[in-house]
Amino acid sequence: MSASSAETPRTARGRIPTLVLLTCAAIGVAGGVVLWGATGLSTLLFAVVPFASVALAGMWLLPATIALRLLQRPGVGLLVGLISGIVVLPYIGTNLWWAFFAELPFLLVLYRYWGTWLHFAGALIIGVVYPLFAAEYFNLWAMPLPAVIGFFALTIGSCLAGTALGVVIADALRRAGVARLARRQPR
Repeated sequence: MSASSAETPRTARGRIPTLVLLTCAAIGVAGGVVLWGATGLSTLLFAVVPFASVALAGMWLLPATIALRLLQRPGVGLLVGLISGIVVLPYIGTNLWWAFFAELPFLLVLYRYWGTWLHFAGALIIGVVYPLFAAEYFNLWAMPLPAVIGFFALTIGSCLAGTALGVVIADALRRAGVARLARRQPR
């Protein structure tokens, strides 16, 4: 075995290198811890001002966005969503749902392009979809039109802000060298 082959993680086609799995685990656990706080704060806000609780919606995009931006590999957003969901146990499905929308634009281009705008496209999609799915829960259609527009604007803004924060964090991690080995392709 040559020195260069010892440095490069070798994997069979379709398998995820250990460094990628460990990086996803670290992001997922950290994301889950952040989501504990976001869930608690969102619950408190919902009890007092239900409308304002969606200001934190973008936090659920954060772990998947960091993983996708940092590692640029298919499925890492969903994997991190699963891991962060396990950390915040009752919310596995919720975390996977949000991670799916972070991953969706990359899936649509078959993971051939990793442009920053795709992260924001996913945030915009979920920013529109979430209010539609949560409309009954928030009694959205009973609100006056300006309130409905405000609800959508707040949700979209939160999702875009959460995604922007994820991009900034991932870029900082990349500059620190976190993704150097994990992103390396097998020879």
